[in-house]
Amino acid sequence: MDPTTFDRERHLAFLERMLERLPEDYESQEINRLTIAYFVISSLALLDALDRVNKDQLVSWVLSFQLHPRNDSDLKNGQFYGFGGSAPASTFIDDEPASGNNCSHLASTYCALAILKVVGYSFSDSNFELTLVSMRELQLPDGSFMPTHTGAEADLRFIYCAVAICFMLNNWTGMDKLKAREYILKCQSYDGGFGLVPGAESHGGATYCAVAALHLMGYIETGIISKSSQTLAIDMPLLVEWSLQRQSVDGGFQGRANKPSDTCYAFWVGGVLKLLGGYQFCNKEALRSFLLSCQSKFGGFKKFPDIIYPDLYHSFYGFSALSLLQEPGLKPLQVELGIPYISGAGI
Repeated sequence: MDPTTFDRERHLAFLERMLERLPEDYESQEINRLTIAYFVISSLALLDALDRVNKDQLVSWVLSFQLHPRNDSDLKNGQFYGFGGSAPASTFIDDEPASGNNCSHLASTYCALAILKVVGYSFSDSNFELTLVSMRELQLPDGSFMPTHTGAEADLRFIYCAVAICFMLNNWTGMDKLKAREYILKCQSYDGGFGLVPGAESHGGATYCAVAALHLMGYIETGIISKSSQTLAIDMPLLVEWSLQRQSVDGGFQGRANKPSDTCYAFWVGGVLKLLGGYQFCNKEALRSFLLSCQSKFGGFKKFPDIIYPDLYHSFYGFSALSLLQEPGLKPLQVELGIPYISGAGI
């Protein structure tokens, strides 16, 4: 396989195989079906190959994961009525959920809506009001979000999911934006990056969640570092410097200091630089070389150059990173939403 060429056809063959049947290593990911589907469908969309997908069948499948109340009394039980990640959340056996642990989750809900947006589904065809109303109950007093109504860790990942959900539905009743903004600002670390929670180590994924969420909420303009005025209490020069320092000598991006380059951070950190207006300062030629070295002979992308097998997570973010580099054969990326730009889709 030529390490200097983007092998589009090989990648398409890989994604078509994943669309039909997943390797056995994915058996443990049963609870993440929607997330896996998001990676496959979004990758096909970036490759401009959604004609390989039965969109009506896909929409019906995704909507089957949405949790609905069985009766009016369920509306008061504190449940989050979004999307579950596994077998249809509305399936009941002897009046009990088929999977008691498969409650709606913010990440699964984000993935579901992202898939629907990518294939051109009109959200006006469904009522997501209850999703938004119940999602607001997941926001904690400090502005952060729990991912489920049963509780779990609360950090920037789930603020981002909540923000993206509201943005895609064009309805902000599902959250308190001001509280979310204040929590995000508290997560900037001394070195300029953002940690998942206040006081945590700066991390590429957390930094993306912070910057993209602030952008979607309208608090950060695209290319803000070139603007003469800033209204947020963010140390922007330090943030840009931290992000640029994540590019390693091999051309790839690392997620934290003193870590190896990893395919996915070419999107997480590269996306931050793209939104802020600092992407032109990274070494694009070296980055492309690193990314192409992570292509697998089986199609798709690997985490590191020296491993054998690809995975769907790193494949999608490899395609996304190359899209940021304007690689021929890839569609443009809606960076802050993490999906391909869909003309006329309201984003």
